[in-house]
Amino acid sequence: MRVSCRALPLIAPGHAKRGAPCAPTPLHHEAGVANMRRGVRAATPALLSPLLQLSLAAAVVVVAVVAVSADGASGRCPRAAAEGGSSPAANLSERRAARGTPRRRRCDSEQSWWNPYWMLPEDMSGADCFWESAKRCSRGGSVAEALQLAVVACGSRLEETMVMLKSAALFSRARLHAHIFAEDELHAGFREQLLAWPLRYRRKLPFSLYPITFPADNADAWRKLFKPCASQRLFLPLLLPHVGWLLYVDTDVLFLAPVDELWALRRRFRASRLAGLAPEHELLQIGWYNRFGRHPYLGRTGVNSGVMLMDLAGLRTAQFKNDMSAVPLGWSEMLLPLYNKYRLNITWGDQDLLNIIFHYNPEMVHVFDCRWNFRPDHCMYGSNCGGAERDGVAVLHGNRGVYHDGKQPAFRAIYQALLHPGASAPPASSPWCTSCTLDSSSAGLPA
Repeated sequence: MRVSCRALPLIAPGHAKRGAPCAPTPLHHEAGVANMRRGVRAATPALLSPLLQLSLAAAVVVVAVVAVSADGASGRCPRAAAEGGSSPAANLSERRAARGTPRRRRCDSEQSWWNPYWMLPEDMSGADCFWESAKRCSRGGSVAEALQLAVVACGSRLEETMVMLKSAALFSRARLHAHIFAEDELHAGFREQLLAWPLRYRRKLPFSLYPITFPADNADAWRKLFKPCASQRLFLPLLLPHVGWLLYVDTDVLFLAPVDELWALRRRFRASRLAGLAPEHELLQIGWYNRFGRHPYLGRTGVNSGVMLMDLAGLRTAQFKNDMSAVPLGWSEMLLPLYNKYRLNITWGDQDLLNIIFHYNPEMVHVFDCRWNFRPDHCMYGSNCGGAERDGVAVLHGNRGVYHDGKQPAFRAIYQALLHPGASAPPASSPWCTSCTLDSSSAGLPA
């Protein structure tokens, strides 16, 4: 569906510092979402900037609103000046010459921004600007190696996982390989939906399907730890012996910036770092582990395991200090004793076990910024993710079920925009869209 909301102030893209043109395309293309044909960079992150956390619902308008004229023509997305002033000159080459910086070099280091005070003209597609505002640097910018992405899906998580994979395919320059661990009854659904993608995306994101596998002597306990199958990620170093570096994400994660940028963080790791995670909380006042934890945890507030960069090769060979043995233990020989010791003291399952492991081995962990794992807690209790305020949200983690309820409208709106591009109109009773008109169009990945 398309929605035209002309009576409201819309969030529109600000100055894209790379100078990439913002030429929206109609959402009602025969493939359903021609607006996604071009790559996108981290413009959406600033939609959810904690600076706007008291009015996060305004982001609904950006992803849900499409103001396209009847014949499908749409205007150019506006660009704010560097300091939020008037719009810069329309001539792209003149702007690049004035900056004196080659496009390719600027591309690698600069962000796109969104100006919450812009009003979109009637003939401009707000949703197109959402997708187009930060065009990929260049088609030749992909890395040689495939980015290894892993996810574990059980129960009703098929839809969430597919939306996550769609965001990864859209918001990346690199070739990906998805390692999908899922219950047997979900395999057919994954195959059917992934093989229905346009050819260019099937080539960009090949996938492997694996059954859920736990140690035979305690399989039922591992399976039920915290959430169904969630503890499978503890065994990834053993289940993927051919993989070196891996990016693991929960099913409720959405990429709002190129996956390559998160993947590239591993280059900043010291040689001893075998994993990268974001803090569980930024502030001690609202931290869970420091207030309620009954076991050791990493750092001041623990780490969240929903987004993890993992050196599987390193984890397979490393020896880990622990409080169960006088000598270090390998990954495979440590997990079961660790579970048996702490199983009555852990609340968040495998995440708690990872915190215990890294508490005794802090030199093995790189703690990256919260913008790479932005959760409802970062705006639920005030603005407390400085990296997201500064650079925008790069990875959205919709835990607590916020994609499926009304508690965090902006999180839900982003999810719906990716689930049904061009069809994510706010409900009729939405307080953010008082004069909306709807029509139908197809939705999906561009051809």
